[in-house]
Amino acid sequence: MKKISILLASLCLMAAAAADEGMWTIDNFPAAEVEKKFGVKIGDRWLKAAQLATTRLENGCTGSFASGDGLVLTNNHCTWGCIRNLSNDERNLSDEGFMAATRGEELQCPGQQVSVLVDMDDVTGKIAEATAGLSDADANDARKAALTKLESACESDADRKIRCEAVTLYNGGQYFIYQYKRYDDVRLVFAPELDIAAFGGDPDNFNFPRWSFDMSFLRVYEDGKPARTPNHLEWRQSGPVAGEPVFIAGHPGSTDRSLTVSQLKMQRDVSIPLYLYRNVEVRGRLLAWQNTSPEAARAVQQRILGVENGIKVRRNQLKALQNDAMMATKIAEENALKERVMADPDMRAAYGNAWDLIDGAVSTQRNIYEDYLFIESGAGLSGSLASYAKTIVRGTAEREKPNEERIRAYTEASLPQREQRLFAARPINKEYEKLALTFSLEKMREWLGPDSEYVHKILGNDSPATLATRLIDDSKLDDPKVRKALWEGGSTAVKASEDPLIKLMLSIDPDSRALREKYETEVEAPEIRGAEMIADARFKVFGTEIYPDATFTLRVTYGSVKGWEEKGKIIDPFTRTSRLFERTTGERPFMLPATWIDAREALNPDTPFNFSATTDITGGNSGSPMVAADGTLVGLAFDGNIHSIAGGYWFDETLNRTVGVNTAIMLEALDTVYGADHLLDELTVVN
Repeated sequence: MKKISILLASLCLMAAAAADEGMWTIDNFPAAEVEKKFGVKIGDRWLKAAQLATTRLENGCTGSFASGDGLVLTNNHCTWGCIRNLSNDERNLSDEGFMAATRGEELQCPGQQVSVLVDMDDVTGKIAEATAGLSDADANDARKAALTKLESACESDADRKIRCEAVTLYNGGQYFIYQYKRYDDVRLVFAPELDIAAFGGDPDNFNFPRWSFDMSFLRVYEDGKPARTPNHLEWRQSGPVAGEPVFIAGHPGSTDRSLTVSQLKMQRDVSIPLYLYRNVEVRGRLLAWQNTSPEAARAVQQRILGVENGIKVRRNQLKALQNDAMMATKIAEENALKERVMADPDMRAAYGNAWDLIDGAVSTQRNIYEDYLFIESGAGLSGSLASYAKTIVRGTAEREKPNEERIRAYTEASLPQREQRLFAARPINKEYEKLALTFSLEKMREWLGPDSEYVHKILGNDSPATLATRLIDDSKLDDPKVRKALWEGGSTAVKASEDPLIKLMLSIDPDSRALREKYETEVEAPEIRGAEMIADARFKVFGTEIYPDATFTLRVTYGSVKGWEEKGKIIDPFTRTSRLFERTTGERPFMLPATWIDAREALNPDTPFNFSATTDITGGNSGSPMVAADGTLVGLAFDGNIHSIAGGYWFDETLNRTVGVNTAIMLEALDTVYGADHLLDELTVVN
């Protein structure tokens, strides 16, 4: 039986290598496997070009340079925050769309940042040295201090516009310091109307066939001028062909493929169900509130789509984790690795208790999950104003500490991004803030119970609605000048503040910190230590020809343009413009904007619109360039099919698909629908 289990794990690894699976780091891309499978060579020069052309949007998306003058292509849904912040009562850019006719008309996105990975340094040995011989809790503290010190040393040696960021790979098997070129001045150049960018809405989301024009252009500036970005992609006018190999460079947010079975069960039994309970109700509240006024509709129309997206993701993640066959495979893989470890005396001594460490951590996490979620993670105090208040209270206190002793979110390396967000002049809708805060307070009381010490301290004798109304009405944190004054005034100014949200956050900060300390000591520390041990064991057994889980760091995936079989029917990998108009009903979410209706006769009905590919992606890859082997841009990743959601846990090449916008329709629409000759002239287009 032991031999069978080990064989099973080996076969699973070989199957992964044969499939189009893996979110590979630039320095460990399986070029030989790709050449063997597709007959194309992806060398270091290709990978470096992809690295320097791919951008990271600090709102959780990806983009790519589209010209030498700082033009950035990304998804429309990656610019929703910018579009919402730039809209007002007179002009709803979400409904109307936006196109700057000149660079002088390009609009700055409040608080947005774009970064490009320029270098990386392996510091695994230094972290191992810093944590050697320490207990789990002490090693956790030492690890964070060492990473902060390495970030600071990197930034002190770097240009002021270079940001250094510690990166953990293989759940602690490797550590890197990544250097990013940072652009703080980001402006909106072009955005189509929401009705075509998100055509089909929630019914079509994570489905295929699909007809979404989910693309937008931003531009990065330096010193008030468009940045020079020579490392940009050429666009292929015709898009890809069926069966052609394609590659995606992007920043996948997170996957959980290397979690233990107990960690997966924690998600299945606790965290995902609670997420769904809360957000299904949030969706209902937003849908009702949007009908109260045009301003309310503008404030939440994109948020509703975001909530619906999250619900669909979690529902299908839960469905995946309830799949007995797939869970049985996970259990068998884990048992096989355990048996391999236990069969070797040296490995047993080094790694044998890894799973016990994680099981104990998960047990503790189950006991404190709701308290931690609602108090420290902020689910009980939702909204922008509450978030600002916590950032100011927590951040001013942390800045008084030595850099290496701070919470990692407030180290010197992290402060520029946090300050830009805090000081950005974003419009605040106080009625929406009341809605969000009321709901979160209600859920906090519901889940923690009316006798909870935290509920008593926060609500006192107030109802959630009464407290939320008073806090939001009396707070001045919607003024960025007030936020900046408190931040720069430090703890003295914060403690003297009469702002009710600041006072509330000050009152609960000790309790919140205590929960954080318990989590870091009894959950995070043993989980990290156990994960490091399992990662080392995997390296011993399988070598380094495996890929790490996603961490919102640059990865390259490979695959081909391909459909799949669904319920006995072959799904073609391409959709075409003609069917777009056939599916139009005149009512949202299947309503087309007037620009597209007017251009119907001029558009080629056979133009490829969206397409599917076997590439392995996840959230964070939104806006990623889809690149051919010759280095040309052929598409823009914006979604996956419904089967791809399970890709957070495992990859099935027969079903998992990326969905992208074809360059053919992007170029034709810019020309025929929008008359964007100035943008077409800026792009480098090849046949």
